Amino acid sequence: MGDIFALIAEVGFPIVGALAAGYFVFLTMKFILAGVMDSINTLTGIIKMLDNRVKTMNHEVIRIDMLMSSALGVKPDLDRIARADGKNDARRD
Repeated sequence: MGDIFALIAEVGFPIVGALAAGYFVFLTMKFILAGVMDSINTLTGIIKMLDNRVKTMNHEVIRIDMLMSSALGVKPDLDRIARADGKNDARRD
């Protein structure tokens, strides 16, 4: 407690008050950003799961397309199959 009074005597009360207010703002921002980071991590996990589902659905659609093409005797769309190998985004069609 004596250190606080020594600091007030040395630099003045307004400066010490501004430092205390700055520390309070720092703690508040740290608390808020911790909550935001938790939300971002949750959303990142959800997006990864959705991306995995989209890839799985894309492969299933291509498999069904191949089955229907062979059942109906139609030539399959080779460009679409080539796009689905993971090198390019297969959802551009």
